[in-house]
Amino acid sequence: MKTSNLAPLKLADAGRSVRHVFVRDLIVDGFIGVYDHEKQNRQKIMINVDLAVVENVEPLNDDIDNVVCYEQIVRNIETIIQSGHIHLVETLAEHIADMGLQDSRVNTIRVRIEKLEAIANTHSVGVEIERSRQS
Repeated sequence: MKTSNLAPLKLADAGRSVRHVFVRDLIVDGFIGVYDHEKQNRQKIMINVDLAVVENVEPLNDDIDNVVCYEQIVRNIETIIQSGHIHLVETLAEHIADMGLQDSRVNTIRVRIEKLEAIANTHSVGVEIERSRQS
């Protein structure tokens, strides 16, 4: 089992009525990179997303429409990946962050993109960003 060297991200906060919604270790094949061989061959990309979501004032009523749905987040990420070649992992991270912040319930999103096959003798290389809704 892989262990992280990152400090845990505390997003859930009862005092602020914030829920933590996340997607862990989503692995997709995509065209990403600046080199010719990366433009011709898909490569494995691992994506992690953490969202700080404002909890509803109204009861959830056990209704999926009353929450930020992680399945929809995954589908949206897959759509971004399938939309065509992306040169930079930073660009992919920004697209995913923008997608997450389109939901007005999302205050903050952290996106981690890892290319799993880019550099020999590494588990992964990549970038992590955090974006917040503008006040």
